[in-house]
Amino acid sequence: MVPHLTTALTGPLLDLERRILDNGTTVERWLRTQWLEHTPPFYSSVDLRNAGFKLAPVDTNLFPGGFNNLNPAFLPLCVQAAMSAIEKICPEARNLLLIPENHTRNQFYLMNVVRLATILGHTGLNVRVGSLLPEITAPTTLDLPDGHTLVLEPLKRIGTEGRRLGLDDFDPCAILLNNDLSGGVPNILENTNEQFLIPPLWAGWHVRRKSKHFAAYQDVAIAFANELGIDPWLINSEFETCGRVNFHERSGEECLAANIDTLLYRMRAKYKEYGIQSEPFVIVKADAGTYGMGIMTVKDASEVRNLNRKQRNKMAVVKEGMQVTEVIIQEGVPTFERVDEGTAEPVVYMIDRYVVGGFYRVNTARGIDENLNAPGMTFKPLAFETGCTLPDAQLAPDAPPNRFYAYGVIARLAMLAAALELERAAPTE
Repeated sequence: MVPHLTTALTGPLLDLERRILDNGTTVERWLRTQWLEHTPPFYSSVDLRNAGFKLAPVDTNLFPGGFNNLNPAFLPLCVQAAMSAIEKICPEARNLLLIPENHTRNQFYLMNVVRLATILGHTGLNVRVGSLLPEITAPTTLDLPDGHTLVLEPLKRIGTEGRRLGLDDFDPCAILLNNDLSGGVPNILENTNEQFLIPPLWAGWHVRRKSKHFAAYQDVAIAFANELGIDPWLINSEFETCGRVNFHERSGEECLAANIDTLLYRMRAKYKEYGIQSEPFVIVKADAGTYGMGIMTVKDASEVRNLNRKQRNKMAVVKEGMQVTEVIIQEGVPTFERVDEGTAEPVVYMIDRYVVGGFYRVNTARGIDENLNAPGMTFKPLAFETGCTLPDAQLAPDAPPNRFYAYGVIARLAMLAAALELERAAPTE
């Protein structure tokens, strides 16, 4: 069931959810027409924040790594959606090569790889897992806590002049990356033009920027809000950027401070317009990268002018040792959802253009205005009673089928933004 919201179940958010429910036909038709013009990512996940006065995405992942956290009851949805995605890309495919992150010690992540391979296997594909790790020189079997095993095999160049990527006795039609390329593109992944590479290389964090995604989302939010006659601010987290920051040398602090002031000024005006009493805050984070690294909550610009060495070190480097030189200053959306006494936020998973499940990220050590993707977090599968696609207009907006439907709509808007983002970033050759 839906966790209890500490806010009263009245006000702008429920008005927004009711508007979405009352206009369900318009919502679905509008989304359907968008997919006539844009290609959804093969898969994606979206972190949402439900503030009690607005509902907005705060992060979109194009290499989702939590399929093991989804409710097993919705595996059929995953398989059907994956079938649809595969048919569009490579309908005659027999073999698919899955390339994961180099997290051999993170057994939860490895369980995600097994779950993902299982889903793809049920679509009629032979799925094998190829590792980028140099120490994997022969097929290696890993035992996982849930009783499953995962076989990692060494990647190799195959075919005429080594133009294809595969494994021993395995020539795949398609290659699915579950590796976000934070450290750049390994040489072995270069020049794979003869095979379908999903997602494309420019979806990796060596190229991708969160600010580009949220610029695309802003366009989507405005168009969708115009269709429904609502204020796009209710579904959008505004942002600013700073492109030249060096936390170690303390350069770029004035840019950060000025943009924080600008965003907080706009937020205070909106809070006043909607009668919101809470204190606005922004999230400063690396414009590229994942895993909850390089993130801080700021309520006043003076806070970034006086960072101590520990804070600067924390902000300076993210996953794979990437140095942070570009940051996004994002409107903070507090979460008023709680699960088992912990602060919580919903994460919605999609394959192709379909919502296939989700879970709550829960952290008992973090507050409503902090990043929850941090030590101490746990995951709770969402009991999507209707698969997030069958709202019940006879029930209240906060009833489980309706709240999850609203989550699914906003997540799909973020997925549409990701489609636009990838189109805009595609090489022009």
